[in-house]
Amino acid sequence: MTIAAASNNNNGASASLYTSGTAGTKGASNQMDSQMFLKLLVTQLKTQSPNSPMDSNALITQTSQLASMQALATLSDTQSSNFALQQRQSASQLIGLTASYLDSDGTTQSGKVTGASFGRTTPTVTISGVVVALSSLTAVGQTA
Repeated sequence: MTIAAASNNNNGASASLYTSGTAGTKGASNQMDSQMFLKLLVTQLKTQSPNSPMDSNALITQTSQLASMQALATLSDTQSSNFALQQRQSASQLIGLTASYLDSDGTTQSGKVTGASFGRTTPTVTISGVVVALSSLTAVGQTA
């Protein structure tokens, strides 16, 4: 069975199942998303032979796979959001404590955490006026 290119816009321009938009507008994606799955399923249904239609069990299996894929994608997004929230909470809870980190020379520096910032991918803390990524801290303790 051959599968024709799926058209994804009104002017009839065909797009690859691995890109969005017209061909060449976006790099290839290695992940199968729900839109690609649906395009593939619709194309398969459109081009099936009337003499040998798609098995209903196969259709149910593919639909179940789509639902599972969407649930896993939602779970992954939720876990990413929860991890980012945990990092922000951890950075905030360090304010007022003493923390250590390795500077660019490899020397351990210590000081009181005076602030936290969430403008980057990884939260940062300010230690004695120096902005340090939360992931770069080597020790945390009570202020003496």
